[in-house]
Amino acid sequence: MFKHTLKIFKYFKKKFKPYEAQTICKFNINYINENLLSLKRPQKINKNEKFYIIRRTPGAGLFSNLIYILNHIKIADSCGLKPVVDMENFLTIYNEKKKIEGSNNSWNYYFENNQNYNLNKIYKENIFFLTSNRFSKNFSHSIDSQEYRKLFKKYFKIKKKYINYVNFFHNKYFSREKVLALHLRGTSYKTSANHPLPITLVQSENLIEKLMSKYKFSKIFLCTEDLNYLDNIKKRFGKKIIYLKQSYRSYKDDAFKIYPRNNHRFKLGEEILIESLLISRCNSFAFTNSNVSEFVKFLDKNKKIKYFLIENGFNSSNEYIAKWYWYYKNIIPSVLGGFKDTTNVKNI
Repeated sequence: MFKHTLKIFKYFKKKFKPYEAQTICKFNINYINENLLSLKRPQKINKNEKFYIIRRTPGAGLFSNLIYILNHIKIADSCGLKPVVDMENFLTIYNEKKKIEGSNNSWNYYFENNQNYNLNKIYKENIFFLTSNRFSKNFSHSIDSQEYRKLFKKYFKIKKKYINYVNFFHNKYFSREKVLALHLRGTSYKTSANHPLPITLVQSENLIEKLMSKYKFSKIFLCTEDLNYLDNIKKRFGKKIIYLKQSYRSYKDDAFKIYPRNNHRFKLGEEILIESLLISRCNSFAFTNSNVSEFVKFLDKNKKIKYFLIENGFNSSNEYIAKWYWYYKNIIPSVLGGFKDTTNVKNI
């Protein structure tokens, strides 16, 4: 009886608990046990270079991982250690089963290291420190500072092909326009505990109308993973909307549940990186707080962008309630606690 009750409990817990993205590759456990965690080392060790190996598995979104890495780089740099990101042996949700541009390290899909270190050689021949796998409570969630920009520039750079593509896109679509970037999180954000609540379709229309009228924007660069937003806003505003056509979008939270195209996980990271780089080239940016907005502010070192923070309340901190709370507020009248037709916007 107890076993059956436990099975039923586990079933409903899995059914109602928000989905967490997982890796699609298997860990090379033998390699990790034999090389990373073994206390055995060759008699001759290179003591001239000491490394700080940064791991995060399975990790989270691309910029959540970046923020985590920058916090660790700060530690490594202050201790005189050389930081190296290992997302090859410690897999993330972006790792593909096959190499991308010759690499199994998902960090190297998007970023270049200023120094080319061989991870296998480091593990076998050098003294190294392996980080924990937790986001420390002492870590900063904000990377909008010259300190973090200098640390990133010292050790890494964004791959040149992405910079070139963004320059091309900007010159073609942005250069003669006054562009408002609008980042709308839907799908998984609607059910994320203790996260800002996404705006409704009606709120999104009213927001665009208000900002375009007041600030005379000629174009909207729309970034969203939710097809409901894209369909509705395109229908309402037509040719005023610019968006990245190749980016994956859907009507439900399935980006990390299905594999609809070649190199899908890699492309998910690539697309949000390109979109964020493009946002940083717009005149203004309207957004709900997320790691995407943190990365855009990180890129905007000269503070050229005018920011509009969308405030629509927060989801419940209870992950089971959070799964339904947005949908509940979306169907009940505003007088009973539902969403209003307009949302608060703060200039920051």
